[in-house]
Amino acid sequence: MAYSSTGFATIAASKRGNAPGIYAYKTTDAIADVNTSGYFNSLSSILEVGDLIYCVTSTGSTAVATLVYVLSNASGVVDVNDGTTLANTDSD
Repeated sequence: MAYSSTGFATIAASKRGNAPGIYAYKTTDAIADVNTSGYFNSLSSILEVGDLIYCVTSTGSTAVATLVYVLSNASGVVDVNDGTTLANTDSD
């Protein structure tokens, strides 16, 4: 699939200094698609190296939360890391 702007939101963006921006993104794409180089290219003017993206991906009835960060952003190509899945430890 492809990135969709309807699932993207800014949580916090640094107005001064070099603190990373924090964003949220929700999609029905699998995290394997989201963390592929080029997926966030349309945001290359916004995203900077080190920015965090809280991703909620859903393929079917299960949603998965993953925290990724921007590894590189050069010549309009954005690459994020594979991410860290936020595990659900609820025993219910």
